Amino acid sequence: MTSASIDRSSEERRPLPAANRIGALRVALIGYGEVGGIFGAALAFAGAGAVTAFDVLMEDPSWASSARDRASRDGVALASTAAGAIEHCALVISAVTAAQTTTAAEQIARVCARGTFVLDVNSASPRTKTACAEVVDRTGGRYVEAAVMSSVPPHGIRVPMLLGGPHAAALQPTLARLGFAATVGSESYGVVSAIKLCRSVIVKGMEALAIESLLTARRYGVEREVLASLAETFPGLDWERQPTWFWRRVVQHGRRRAEEMREAAVTVRDVGIEPRMASATADLQAWVTMLRADGVFAGVGSDASWRDFADCVKRASDA
Repeated sequence: MTSASIDRSSEERRPLPAANRIGALRVALIGYGEVGGIFGAALAFAGAGAVTAFDVLMEDPSWASSARDRASRDGVALASTAAGAIEHCALVISAVTAAQTTTAAEQIARVCARGTFVLDVNSASPRTKTACAEVVDRTGGRYVEAAVMSSVPPHGIRVPMLLGGPHAAALQPTLARLGFAATVGSESYGVVSAIKLCRSVIVKGMEALAIESLLTARRYGVEREVLASLAETFPGLDWERQPTWFWRRVVQHGRRRAEEMREAAVTVRDVGIEPRMASATADLQAWVTMLRADGVFAGVGSDASWRDFADCVKRASDA
């Protein structure tokens, strides 16, 4: 999609009328993956006037067919372009991968009407979010930075979310009526993303540590002893179930997590600290993504344990 095909004149970018009722509020989703899909279904259920969505993967016939089925079931209208999704919407939610955050903001800024709220829920660095805010605000949009503070499943639209920027307080009541569990974290851009990504260094780092440690322990045949020791040292975690959750999330979303941790590395480096752990975590997440792309986990069932995933890696390395 070229900028010429979606740019509009200033006359066409007049402010949209305020939506005083949720039933009059039109919402667009840029990004219709796991998060976009969950939010879209919840927004339609909440009674938003219309929910439209666009994803760059619409160009993939197989993905598009599955997405259309999901959208039809959930009451979401899929658009063939970002401009088509955003038109006449008073709220645009950007839910893409970390690497696409800036591109999505630029697309939105070119077509959204003046006064449109742009809620950016992507896991990007304070530097990236601040740059996106400048792009959107320059064209008359109202950019609101969001930091999603937990996994969207199983919370859904009620996932804890921090809002940032000068427009955050104005948007928060509308988000609350739609069902979001969003609170204002800062009136400045970059702050809530710093909170999010500093947290991610630990959370995604724990995933990486558990995968590497237990993959190695299983090769030595000592995973039982390692898990028993961890349970004694950290009794608050279920050390049989938690590693399985870690593996499932990384296998399913390793690419997205790797991109997030690259942004976390930028966040760390921007304050003069070498991002040793963030970068290593990104590398491991990317490695698991590569294994999945190579079909290493093909056939693993939904009830698989971490041991099943680890054994898949061993069989692939022994082949």
